[in-house]
Amino acid sequence: MNLQHPHYSKYALVQEMMQSIDTVKKFNPQLTKNVAGKIHSAGKLFLTGEGSSRIFPAKNAMRKALRWGISTSIHTDGSRQAAEYDLSEFAVFCASNSGRTKEVVLLTKQLAASGNNFRFALTANQDTLLEKECKETFVLNCGWEQAVAATKSVIEQALFYESILWHIKGMDKTQECLQLPGLLEKALTLPIEKDIVEAAVKAPTIYFAGYNDGVAEELTLKTNEITRKKSDFLEGTYAVHGIEEVMDQNDVVFVIDPIEDEVEKFRDVLVKGVGLTVIAIADRDTPFKTIRVPAAGDLKQYVFLSAGWNLLVEIGLALGIDLDKPERARKVGNEFGA
Repeated sequence: MNLQHPHYSKYALVQEMMQSIDTVKKFNPQLTKNVAGKIHSAGKLFLTGEGSSRIFPAKNAMRKALRWGISTSIHTDGSRQAAEYDLSEFAVFCASNSGRTKEVVLLTKQLAASGNNFRFALTANQDTLLEKECKETFVLNCGWEQAVAATKSVIEQALFYESILWHIKGMDKTQECLQLPGLLEKALTLPIEKDIVEAAVKAPTIYFAGYNDGVAEELTLKTNEITRKKSDFLEGTYAVHGIEEVMDQNDVVFVIDPIEDEVEKFRDVLVKGVGLTVIAIADRDTPFKTIRVPAAGDLKQYVFLSAGWNLLVEIGLALGIDLDKPERARKVGNEFGA
């Protein structure tokens, strides 16, 4: 992906992907220091929202909290399902870039009516319906996106939540944050081999497999929005536990950061058994054809996601798709009052 070439730069989607670099440069982890103290005192955190505002930001935070042994318990679900829960003892973060997403606004109204004073909003707009219902609102620096598919906002939302964990754990990620913009740029601009793009273009279904940290799942959603192709998220070893029965040898499976102990099983079941193509997105060499990205330590998920965006743009353009104009998808999926 090359923003200097009009083949790419004419699309708002590509511009906003590249703007995520500057978004990370401007991100200030100190923004969440005070709210981190409130969340730590609550001891329980619920992260909700719809689509891209929840998938990667929330699940990345959940995985890292468990890996780092953080005592604050973190949970996530969509706002409709969350409305069934007893969240009286939770700090609740409600994410909606527009601040008008119906499901999210209704949940915050319910929380307010129940007397939950630990309700927070994360938006990309000022003076929204969501802000009116929350005790405290944080507005993203990335600005409103023109493309339907959210990109730079997803990165900033995830960093926002993750920085809360840094404060709770007492971690200093200053150096990693300083290095991340350059690593994102490398992932966004690295050349994608032509045969990888061709295999994905021909595939009836594009699968993404890997950790349940939101990266593979978010790329599955972005595949629908950007390439208009069918896709599916295969958590963990789901790819080799039954779904191979209906897979096609022309399908493609992209495995994000393959788990070493699972590689041989994937090769036996998917490559040798089904006969399909498995491609890895990783910061190391793997037994599969690999889209190799730079190592980023604890922040590697952001680099994997960016490389996935790069891949999907190449697939979309190879299919002759207008990346900015989906036929059915809307910027605000279900707007309050609409």
